[in-house]
Amino acid sequence: MKPLQKILLQLENHISNFEKINPRVSNSTIGWQIDHCLLVINGVISQLEISNPAEFQSKFNFNRFIVFTTGKIPRGKIRAPKVVTPIDVATLEDLKTKMEFAKSKISKLATLPKKSFFKHPFLNDLNVKQTEKFLVIHTKHHLKIIEDILR
Repeated sequence: MKPLQKILLQLENHISNFEKINPRVSNSTIGWQIDHCLLVINGVISQLEISNPAEFQSKFNFNRFIVFTTGKIPRGKIRAPKVVTPIDVATLEDLKTKMEFAKSKISKLATLPKKSFFKHPFLNDLNVKQTEKFLVIHTKHHLKIIEDILR
């Protein structure tokens, strides 16, 4: 099983805690954290699918170097773009539906051209392999927040 699939299963295991909140950690519920991750995964892979691999530009990016080297995103330093910020409170059914959609999206990654890409607002163009790595790091970041909420 690929790392992104494994991390998605860990996220799925927290769906039953979707209403829990701990204001000392975050003003968002666990459901918000899960919903945000699923919006990112589904949205980013959709961008890979519609990208033109011929337009991919590989350039050094210091932020990407730091995030990929450490495997961490600093907490509270970056705000999520509006497109991946949940507006409504997701229901249990919403989360389950988005989770199944994410599983099907992830399974399509292996079929995409290697230079399919996603334009990240801070990390610049990410090809398929880099995007997978980013999605794992991003989801782990939110899993850590979820675990801290549950403490």
